[in-house]
Amino acid sequence: MTYVEDELNSQPECWTRAAAEAARHAAALPAAGERVAIVGCGTSYFMAQSVAALREDAGRGETDAFAASEFPRGRAYDRVVALTRSGTTTEVLELLAGLKGRTRTVALTADPATPVMTAADDVVVLDFADERSVVQTRFATTALTLLRAHLGLHTDTVVTDARTALAAELPEGLVERTQFTFLGRGWTVGLANEAGLKMREASLSWTEAYPAMEYRHGPISISTAGTATWMFGEAPEGLAGQVRDTGAMWVPGDLDPLAELVRAQRLAVAVAASRGLDPDRPRHLTRSVILAP
Repeated sequence: MTYVEDELNSQPECWTRAAAEAARHAAALPAAGERVAIVGCGTSYFMAQSVAALREDAGRGETDAFAASEFPRGRAYDRVVALTRSGTTTEVLELLAGLKGRTRTVALTADPATPVMTAADDVVVLDFADERSVVQTRFATTALTLLRAHLGLHTDTVVTDARTALAAELPEGLVERTQFTFLGRGWTVGLANEAGLKMREASLSWTEAYPAMEYRHGPISISTAGTATWMFGEAPEGLAGQVRDTGAMWVPGDLDPLAELVRAQRLAVAVAASRGLDPDRPRHLTRSVILAP
């Protein structure tokens, strides 16, 4: 078993622990009514997109998500939340340094022996969700679960669905597809983006991700007998039939969307195995992007 397989299989236990610990970290996390930005790089940026949408939809306050390198430094926020598994990513550390003394910051990280511990005003350490694989799975979803629980949006059903996602067979013929499109709505757009990234990282697949209502505005033109379109959450009316009419495989999101992401992680590993690739060692990638001065 690869590291990434072992780590993605541990997600139900990680989520349960994170949800139980959310109350303990409440003071460090955004309060209702605060204007908040959530930042990250790669996978963490996509988790930031999901959390921002969840928080706004829950009526907790205006919330934006940015890649750390694209943060609008002239914009005012009450608090900035940084998601960084490694605690060493250059863009995140530079942003936190620039906000020091001006904006309250909190970092969610997996490694307590890294520079982010002093770069942020508050730190939440999820070391039980740290990973050996370059490809992120459980840290990202555990951080999202913690923030989801902080918003009062986590339920035991999420963990049950994750166990189902790990146990159930993937749809027949899915691994053999040559292109994968992931769709989301609202907070699940970030999850769709992350599913696409997992497929590219682990299996070198051709993948795309879109807000579901945008799929008919051009991207559906690539759908054909060799492609698959996977929906995270409830699909727009009529879209499943339109995709099937192209000859493509339609994969509905029947589980909690976060559990659907676990299924997509499993697909990435399965496609990698079918192509003789090692998902723990994706080409051109490292665990953290650290740029020379």
